[in-house]
Amino acid sequence: MEYAVQVRLQAFLDNDMLPASQSAYHQFHSTETSVLKVYNDLLAAAGSGQVSALYLLDLTAAFDTADHDQFGLTGVILQLLCSHLSDRSFRVVLGSSSSFVVHLLCSVPQGSVLGPRMFIMYKADLTDFVGEC
Repeated sequence: MEYAVQVRLQAFLDNDMLPASQSAYHQFHSTETSVLKVYNDLLAAAGSGQVSALYLLDLTAAFDTADHDQFGLTGVILQLLCSHLSDRSFRVVLGSSSSFVVHLLCSVPQGSVLGPRMFIMYKADLTDFVGEC
């Protein structure tokens, strides 16, 4: 089911919903595209005598911080994703021991088909903000 939802969600994102600087899950883009864009921007700025600064963000455990209310969606797709993400919990089991159950208020599932795309939607506002600096 996740794959079917992912196909529809990707079609939605392909309609200019992804930030222009987003390379992952963006047709004809890759990590190489991102590196070339940054390199080109730095060279162009240096060539015109401008001073440049490069800000790099460490998004360690970023999937765990994604707020479900910040995906920028409405309607049926929002209801579907909210249903998929609500009432999630986890615990760690090692041998005969287990941790207590932790109920998740935010995050997107890592290792899932939808997780990376949901994270991209969550961080889209951050990408727009950084682009304005």
